[in-house]
Amino acid sequence: MNILSIQSHVAYGHVGNASAAFAMQRLGHEVWPIHTVQFSNHTGYGSWKGQVFDSSLIDDCVEGISERGVLGSCNGVLSGYVGAPAIGDSILKAVKRVREANPAAAYACDPVIGDVGRGIFVRPGVPEFFRDQAVPAADLVTPNHFELDFLVGRPSASMTDVKASVADLHALGPKVVLVTSLIVDGTPDDALDIVASDGSHLWLARSRRLPLSVNGAGDAIAALFYVHWLTTRSVPEALSRSVSSVFGLLNRTVEAGSREIVLIAAQDEIVRPSTVIPAVPV
Repeated sequence: MNILSIQSHVAYGHVGNASAAFAMQRLGHEVWPIHTVQFSNHTGYGSWKGQVFDSSLIDDCVEGISERGVLGSCNGVLSGYVGAPAIGDSILKAVKRVREANPAAAYACDPVIGDVGRGIFVRPGVPEFFRDQAVPAADLVTPNHFELDFLVGRPSASMTDVKASVADLHALGPKVVLVTSLIVDGTPDDALDIVASDGSHLWLARSRRLPLSVNGAGDAIAALFYVHWLTTRSVPEALSRSVSSVFGLLNRTVEAGSREIVLIAAQDEIVRPSTVIPAVPV
């Protein structure tokens, strides 16, 4: 497949397109990356160099791709971190152009807003852009637990709460919902839950919680879940495959003692996960 991936990029490490693009390529897909920012490293280090790009860069790059006459062969658009609301507007314009060229193309939105313990960490206006514009336009969304709560406007402390919140998210427009980094009543202390829904059924993949804190895992799982869903159209299969691969990548990262995901060294985990984590209905 051909995937237009519009998100952040770093020179050192693996977050944004530096995580998602290779993960999709390793599965055999062509990726057309457009970067919303170019930083030296992810911001979790506390200092970085680089810049947030103007939204016109996205418009120019999409126009150039269109001039090659290939937009009709684009199977979908994946978006992640948005540096400013204007960049979000350009992403939605890109989605519109791709859908006009290929009505079967699917838009996957990773609504990067914040996280538990950190709160909202994006610029003012970006959370509202995701909630009011991007999520309703998307076919597939991949919020984490914090972002799910923000998007529906209430906390989810139990799996029953999660089911209700996911249903509300579907009502906004997306056909498929993936919720990552989920911890609710009933989640074991040594585990982490991820759920996915097709609007009719909800599935759970529970992985062992690993002793590490890295950036970019959410970008990788959003990309992997998206392309597995595009190729199989099976939510439980996409959930199991993507969670298994990311768990394998993170486990190898722990073994290496690395602060960055060992995406390249452990790339076989993307295609042949060493541990298969099943997706079970809930």
